[in-house]
Amino acid sequence: MRAPETIRQRRDFLAANQGRRVPSAGFVLLVRQRSDGAPLMRAGYTVTKKIGNSVIRNRLKRRLREIVLLTLPTHGHPGADHVLIGREAGLTRDFAVLKADLEKALAKAHLPPKDTEKPWEGTRR
Repeated sequence: MRAPETIRQRRDFLAANQGRRVPSAGFVLLVRQRSDGAPLMRAGYTVTKKIGNSVIRNRLKRRLREIVLLTLPTHGHPGADHVLIGREAGLTRDFAVLKADLEKALAKAHLPPKDTEKPWEGTRR
Protein backbone atom coordinates (compact mmCIF):
# COMPACT_ATOMS: atom_id res chain seq x y z
CA MET A 1 0.00 0.00 0.00
CA ARG A 2 1.23 3.53 -0.72
CA ALA A 3 2.17 6.25 1.75
CA PRO A 4 -0.66 8.40 3.07
CA GLU A 5 -1.31 11.82 1.60
CA THR A 6 -0.37 14.74 3.87
CA ILE A 7 -3.07 17.04 5.21
CA ARG A 8 -2.08 20.66 4.63
CA GLN A 9 -5.24 22.77 4.87
CA ARG A 10 -6.45 24.21 8.15
CA ARG A 11 -10.07 23.24 7.53
CA ASP A 12 -9.05 19.56 7.32
CA PHE A 13 -7.25 19.80 10.68
CA LEU A 14 -10.32 21.46 12.21
CA ALA A 15 -12.58 18.76 10.75
CA ALA A 16 -10.33 16.02 12.18
CA ASN A 17 -10.69 17.66 15.58
CA GLN A 18 -14.37 16.64 15.50
CA GLY A 19 -13.46 12.96 15.15
CA ARG A 20 -12.28 10.26 17.52
CA ARG A 21 -9.53 11.33 19.98
CA VAL A 22 -7.06 8.80 21.41
CA PRO A 23 -4.39 10.15 23.81
CA SER A 24 -0.99 8.53 24.12
CA ALA A 25 2.25 9.40 25.94
CA GLY A 26 4.04 10.84 22.91
CA PHE A 27 1.09 12.18 20.90
CA VAL A 28 -2.68 12.54 20.63
CA LEU A 29 -4.26 10.77 17.67
CA LEU A 30 -7.34 12.25 15.98
CA VAL A 31 -9.19 10.02 13.51
CA ARG A 32 -12.14 11.22 11.45
CA GLN A 33 -13.87 9.26 8.72
CA ARG A 34 -14.27 11.39 5.60
CA SER A 35 -17.57 11.27 3.74
CA ASP A 36 -16.11 11.61 0.24
CA GLY A 37 -16.10 7.85 -0.37
CA ALA A 38 -12.42 7.70 -1.37
CA PRO A 39 -10.40 4.94 0.34
CA LEU A 40 -7.30 7.18 0.51
CA MET A 41 -5.80 7.61 3.99
CA ARG A 42 -4.48 11.05 4.89
CA ALA A 43 -2.19 12.07 7.75
CA GLY A 44 -1.41 15.41 9.36
CA TYR A 45 1.08 16.47 12.02
CA THR A 46 1.06 19.38 14.43
CA VAL A 47 3.27 20.41 17.35
CA THR A 48 2.64 23.51 19.48
CA LYS A 49 5.27 26.12 20.28
CA LYS A 50 5.05 25.10 23.94
CA ILE A 51 7.11 22.02 23.04
CA GLY A 52 10.15 24.05 21.98
CA ASN A 53 11.78 26.01 19.19
CA SER A 54 11.43 25.15 15.50
CA VAL A 55 14.35 22.70 15.54
CA ILE A 56 12.75 20.65 18.33
CA ARG A 57 9.25 20.85 16.82
CA ASN A 58 10.53 19.70 13.43
CA ARG A 59 12.45 16.81 15.01
CA LEU A 60 9.24 15.62 16.68
CA LYS A 61 7.30 15.98 13.42
CA ARG A 62 9.93 13.91 11.58
CA ARG A 63 9.61 11.16 14.20
CA LEU A 64 5.80 11.22 13.93
CA ARG A 65 5.96 11.19 10.12
CA GLU A 66 8.21 8.13 10.16
CA ILE A 67 6.01 6.09 12.52
CA VAL A 68 2.99 6.96 10.38
CA LEU A 69 4.80 5.80 7.22
CA LEU A 70 5.62 2.49 8.92
CA THR A 71 2.27 1.91 10.65
CA LEU A 72 -0.60 3.54 8.76
CA PRO A 73 -0.60 1.36 5.61
CA THR A 74 -1.31 -1.78 7.68
CA HIS A 75 -3.18 -0.44 10.72
CA GLY A 76 -4.84 2.75 9.42
CA HIS A 77 -8.48 3.41 8.67
CA PRO A 78 -9.23 3.55 4.91
CA GLY A 79 -11.00 6.73 3.90
CA ALA A 80 -10.07 8.54 7.13
CA ASP A 81 -7.98 11.51 8.18
CA HIS A 82 -5.37 10.81 10.87
CA VAL A 83 -3.87 13.77 12.74
CA LEU A 84 -1.07 13.40 15.27
CA ILE A 85 -0.58 16.17 17.81
CA GLY A 86 2.93 15.88 19.21
CA ARG A 87 3.61 15.87 22.95
CA GLU A 88 6.90 16.57 24.68
CA ALA A 89 7.38 12.91 25.65
CA GLY A 90 7.47 12.03 21.94
CA LEU A 91 10.96 13.52 21.70
CA THR A 92 12.60 11.18 24.22
CA ARG A 93 10.38 8.12 23.91
CA ASP A 94 12.02 5.11 22.27
CA PHE A 95 11.10 4.88 18.58
CA ALA A 96 9.86 1.27 18.80
CA VAL A 97 7.65 2.18 21.78
CA LEU A 98 6.32 5.22 19.94
CA LYS A 99 5.45 3.00 16.95
CA ALA A 100 3.71 0.49 19.26
CA ASP A 101 1.77 3.39 20.83
CA LEU A 102 0.47 4.38 17.39
CA GLU A 103 -0.61 0.80 16.64
CA LYS A 104 -2.50 0.65 19.96
CA ALA A 105 -4.06 4.08 19.37
CA LEU A 106 -5.24 3.09 15.87
CA ALA A 107 -6.78 -0.11 17.27
CA LYS A 108 -8.47 1.85 20.05
CA ALA A 109 -9.86 4.36 17.55
CA HIS A 110 -11.46 1.39 15.79
CA LEU A 111 -13.44 0.37 18.89
CA PRO A 112 -17.10 1.30 18.98
CA PRO A 113 -17.84 4.23 21.31
CA LYS A 114 -19.15 3.60 24.83
CA ASP A 115 -22.87 3.95 25.49
CA THR A 116 -22.32 7.27 27.25
CA GLU A 117 -20.29 8.72 24.36
CA LYS A 118 -21.64 10.20 21.20
CA PRO A 119 -21.33 8.16 17.99
CA TRP A 120 -18.15 8.10 15.86
CA GLU A 121 -18.39 11.60 14.38
CA GLY A 122 -18.52 13.64 17.57
CA THR A 123 -16.56 12.08 20.44
CA ARG A 124 -14.91 14.83 22.47
CA ARG A 125 -14.17 15.10 26.14
